[in-house]
Amino acid sequence: MKLTATFHGGTRYDIVSGPHRIITDQAVEDGGQDAGMGPVELFVGSVASCVAYFVGQFCVRHGIPRDGLTVDAEWTLAEGPHRVGRIDVGIHLPHRITAEQRERLLRVAHGCTVHQSITVAPSIGIKLNPPAHQSFNVS
Repeated sequence: MKLTATFHGGTRYDIVSGPHRIITDQAVEDGGQDAGMGPVELFVGSVASCVAYFVGQFCVRHGIPRDGLTVDAEWTLAEGPHRVGRIDVGIHLPHRITAEQRERLLRVAHGCTVHQSITVAPSIGIKLNPPAHQSFNVS
């Protein structure tokens, strides 16, 4: 799988994956034009949308309506190194579920792919001008 982030002036980078495009930019106070979410917002949004998808699929499997399902995410930054230090995710499901369904739903939410990719950190290889056929895997 592959996507590409391409410079589009100022602090804007467009991420393209197949037919999809997401604009990322920095806030005006950080020198950007605020033309899209910043990379950190996109990162946290990825967690929230993944949790929402997994919870939504749980609802489908158990006959629970998804109408009104929302997932909020708040984050704080940390230093040493500069990063997202904490993400708090709130699932809002306006339908009654049993205590057993609640427990299972929360287990499913914790199992979302993005959450698991942070919990069990992936290795990330960064190279400058790699040949087109070269893998980014780190040994």
